[in-house]
Amino acid sequence: MHLSPLLDEVRRRHDPGSQAARRLFHGRGGCYPGLDAVTVDWFPPVAVVTLHAPAPAPRLDALEEGLGAILGERLECLLVQRRDLPGAPWRVLRGAIPEPAYAVEAGLRYRLRLGEGQNLGYFPDMIDGRALVRRLATGRRVLNLFAYTCAFSVAALAGGAEQVTNLDMNRGVLELGRQNHRDNSVELRRASFLAHDLFKSFGKLRRLGPFGLVVVDPPSHQGASFSARRDWPRLLRHLPSLLAPGAEVVACLNAPHLGPEFLVEQFAAHAPGCSLQEILPTPRDFPDRFPERGLKVLRFQWGGVEKQVKIEGRTF
Repeated sequence: MHLSPLLDEVRRRHDPGSQAARRLFHGRGGCYPGLDAVTVDWFPPVAVVTLHAPAPAPRLDALEEGLGAILGERLECLLVQRRDLPGAPWRVLRGAIPEPAYAVEAGLRYRLRLGEGQNLGYFPDMIDGRALVRRLATGRRVLNLFAYTCAFSVAALAGGAEQVTNLDMNRGVLELGRQNHRDNSVELRRASFLAHDLFKSFGKLRRLGPFGLVVVDPPSHQGASFSARRDWPRLLRHLPSLLAPGAEVVACLNAPHLGPEFLVEQFAAHAPGCSLQEILPTPRDFPDRFPERGLKVLRFQWGGVEKQVKIEGRTF
């Protein structure tokens, strides 16, 4: 692991005057030979290094020293997560984990789950998706499916949504979602939290609708609960019954083996009244040699006019 390209990128991206969360190094896109198993995220005053392959102790020592030199006194805690090991264990290299800890984004705060479990409770690569939802939400009733910790809900309400319904099977992450709303001084009466299985809840959702904006951000594969190839068609066949005239749909796909054409084809086959309007480009801090393998965020409109969309040199 040759650290010079990594530290050069961290130095270039670090803004000493900003409190905003940012990915300081993204090796997972294959743009930095020998560093494709490493990412560095910055949640001032915490830096998180994620390893997807083993790294020798001397290299970790050098990485700690290099990050400390760049981030300086702002770095109060440095964590390493080993995604290459069972259970994705954490290790504190410097300082102590603050409680609570937040990712600050566009003036909003999202609580982090540092040192526990695999996921942070916040996905840095969805920054542009949250900005899109915030922009689209004004005056609309919003349905947030696979809500997880409800970051989309917080963004939508900050953007002036009338009301947001959050649905996720995991009651625990929805509780963290409630906390995210409290941390941003959002009135909880403007949000509801349903710990339900989506595929057993379409009747209830129809009674709560129709919705002017629906966000669909499922896991790419999660055991029996969701599989992209199996369950996107099932979901889309029910989607039109939830939509108000002119409603927007933000559809997200994070399956490396499926490109954006998968969602375009699924909508055309199972929700043909939804017209493609936009495909978000790769976020600036997530360079990728093969962008179709990364996160895909597509915007559709119910009853809209189909647009020709170009992304990464391809036309849809």
